[in-house]
Amino acid sequence: MSGGERRLAAIMYTDIVGYTALTQLDESRAMEVLERHNQLLRPFFPKFHGKEVKAIGDSFLVEFESALDALKCATEIQSYLHDYNVSSKEEWKIKLRIGIHLGDVIHRVGDIFGDAVNIASRIEPIATPEGICVSQQVYDQVQNKLHIPLVSLGEKSLKNVSAPVAVYSVVMPWEEDHEKVELVIQGDSRRIAVLPFVSMSPDPNDEYFADGLTDELITRISLVRGLEVIARTSIMNYKKKEKNASQIGKELKVGTLLEGSVRKAGSRIRVSAQLINANTEGHLWAENYDRNLEDIFEVQSSVAEKVAGALKLKLLDEEKERVESTNNIEAYTLYLKAIQLLNEVNETNCREAIALLKDAISKDPTFVRAYAELASAWWSLGSGWADFTTCVNMAEAAARKALELGPESAEAHLAMADAHHATDRFEEALSELEKAIRINPNLADANSLLGQTYGNFGRFDEAIQYYRKACSLDPLNVAQAGGLIMVLRVSGKADEALEVAKGARELHRRTPWIYLQTAHCYLQMKDFANASEVLADGLRFNPNDRHLRATRGMAYTLSGKKEEAIDELRDLMKDESESTRLRAQVWIGTALGDLDQAFKALMREAETHDWWPFIKFDPLFEGLQNDPRFPEFCKKVGLLP
Repeated sequence: MSGGERRLAAIMYTDIVGYTALTQLDESRAMEVLERHNQLLRPFFPKFHGKEVKAIGDSFLVEFESALDALKCATEIQSYLHDYNVSSKEEWKIKLRIGIHLGDVIHRVGDIFGDAVNIASRIEPIATPEGICVSQQVYDQVQNKLHIPLVSLGEKSLKNVSAPVAVYSVVMPWEEDHEKVELVIQGDSRRIAVLPFVSMSPDPNDEYFADGLTDELITRISLVRGLEVIARTSIMNYKKKEKNASQIGKELKVGTLLEGSVRKAGSRIRVSAQLINANTEGHLWAENYDRNLEDIFEVQSSVAEKVAGALKLKLLDEEKERVESTNNIEAYTLYLKAIQLLNEVNETNCREAIALLKDAISKDPTFVRAYAELASAWWSLGSGWADFTTCVNMAEAAARKALELGPESAEAHLAMADAHHATDRFEEALSELEKAIRINPNLADANSLLGQTYGNFGRFDEAIQYYRKACSLDPLNVAQAGGLIMVLRVSGKADEALEVAKGARELHRRTPWIYLQTAHCYLQMKDFANASEVLADGLRFNPNDRHLRATRGMAYTLSGKKEEAIDELRDLMKDESESTRLRAQVWIGTALGDLDQAFKALMREAETHDWWPFIKFDPLFEGLQNDPRFPEFCKKVGLLP
């Protein structure tokens, strides 16, 4: 449909249980019930920033700006009606079913259209009387935001909806289904973590093979539709740590674990794998594979299929073929060694990984994932250890080759998106990221980068949605948590950002990124005492962190300590790193009101592609945004006017 405004919205669809039968039995009383229903419900919508789109018979179609507001409204309506029904005669009781979905809608002539409306209306009948059902998109937005638990009902095929939709049921306080509540506490069985495989090889230098097998299984299993698979960054926190299945399940909020070991001796391998219910620690499936080394690809495929089968899912033929691997065992071995190096990024590891990946490609010039990893390695090297422009150009060349060889490779599209994003080509990055997630929704880094890209455009509802998904897929990754905190704050939700930051600081007590984001929340709220305290804590662990020190300079200024701010700026300007000097000038200069200095540094950051994300919307940089020179900067870095 053309000619309408498209935007992201949460759609709530309500329906009276048994109203059609009541109409046939007593039309006059049915109309009275409907009138009473309308009078009772309508005051709730504006209370939660909802807009009534239309009433369709005994149903309401309501639009909300956020999924959380929609669910709060729905739960309050159902709670109110439950109490109302307790004290009402049977013939005047009003029981509703409610469905909620988050997605794109098209506004046209006072109405809304699109899949979001259709899906919300199809989810509603799944709910029980006095119940609420929500889609996966809503669940991703609201999990851990309300005390009311949500239970996975699995994927449902809905009329006139092309793909199955994951549906969750809200467990209301009066429901006595303790089994449902227990399932929520325990974790969804289709949310799975592939734990680091243990190396049992006699040669300690063969440990790369176990790490590589873990990565490959994560990749293969993440392509199984219906599964949510935890990312490698979080998984590697459990390497060589002794924790039981239930403990890991609770920490990662997963219901299923895949664990195992691999022994490599010469040209022979032995792989043991077992699938475990994280809630009960019971075994769902186990198998041993004794094979030749070149049969490792067959083993990986078999494990992925067995996992899917045990969870009553099916690995489709196109998903089996989508992992762009190689049949050349030498190339594959070199690739695995490079992957292990890139698990811990530093200059030496990046350079060694690049050499290994080039060697792998020379042995198999069609190895798509080797090209994609090569792009990632070049990008990492250019992030602080080599010439940025040279490295990004090399990364882009490798990504383009990966896409040429594997247009259906999610990793190739992500690699290309990284290159676009690094050089401020955001529209192009957005296109590649959407393709990557279409192919593999479980790519945490793609979800995170998509969140940042939407945030740069000021599309904060979408940015928050994708950052939440990234945090769900990679719950122990500090970068994902920091990104979510930042976008929540910039979008005006500093209180919610602080709640996320509190949990993140418990996991990452020495990480400067979390202290930085927490301090920014307090500065935005003008709580300078708490901001200073958080900065002091962070600087005890990281006394030379450029962002913490620049933020301390901002805090000094905003709390009236301008001399201390000038001293902080003076000290930072002695740093040998240009990026540190520029960041100090932009941040402290803006706070001090020295916009000439700030803009000079900001324009240089535009040239180096090293400017602060969301700077166009960040309230801490309002002085820059109101300056007539700011549109020139926005144009220079590809931000919309």
